[in-house]
Amino acid sequence: MNENLYHQKTVWITGASSGIGEALAVLLAKRGAKLILSARRQEELERVNMRCGGQAMIVPLDLGDSHSIQKAAATVFASHSSIDFLFNNGGISQRSICLETDISVDRQIMEINFFGNIQLTKLVGTRMVAAKSGHIIVTSSLLGKWGFYLRSGYAASKHALHGFYESLRMEVEKDGIFVSMVLPGFTNTEISKHALDSAGKPTNEMDHNQAGGLSPEEVAEKILLGVEKKKFEIAIGGREMKGLLVKRLFPGLFEKIVRKQSAK
Repeated sequence: MNENLYHQKTVWITGASSGIGEALAVLLAKRGAKLILSARRQEELERVNMRCGGQAMIVPLDLGDSHSIQKAAATVFASHSSIDFLFNNGGISQRSICLETDISVDRQIMEINFFGNIQLTKLVGTRMVAAKSGHIIVTSSLLGKWGFYLRSGYAASKHALHGFYESLRMEVEKDGIFVSMVLPGFTNTEISKHALDSAGKPTNEMDHNQAGGLSPEEVAEKILLGVEKKKFEIAIGGREMKGLLVKRLFPGLFEKIVRKQSAK
């Protein structure tokens, strides 16, 4: 890995209070990055900052609140004229049956995972274009490629990200801006505990598949390696990764296989 790629570069990470975002922050701090850490929970950001050496800029941010995003961007831009790397990692998941899920839950998921995500990208991306430099890294999911049980709204939000960022990539590549989509498989984080049920409440349950997944540190290392290589898509996971190839080459077989998988 190119250890100097992030040295003294300004790196903004959303969803930095836990999981993959926290792991990215720790790794990037070791590589000498000038970190900006964002999430809703300031006390957790403070904890992560201490793991990173205590030098990061902490900017609380709620991706479900447009005003919060604008305020956070204004705070960051007051101290940093440009951002070198934006890790758009924040988001929320779902565990509920589609037809039993209140439409307000679908809207909430889209607001956080899609609209909040792209609003921040538009604000930061404009600065990157002016600087003729920058790399936007977006945490999607393997479910950005296919749907699955109990995740209709979540999968929809991740599919939407791919359409947006694949279009954005074409428009800004002439300006020296790179866009990478990260597709993690099962990762041992608490995302399933925070996932919304049909009424929009956290499930507080750990999925068996998540518990047996890769560690956030393993995923973060692979993300940074993919960023270094300027990959369009950075797919990371265990045996579930085979699904990408099977779906592409044998869609009928894929449908039979995926239906037999455990929903949790």
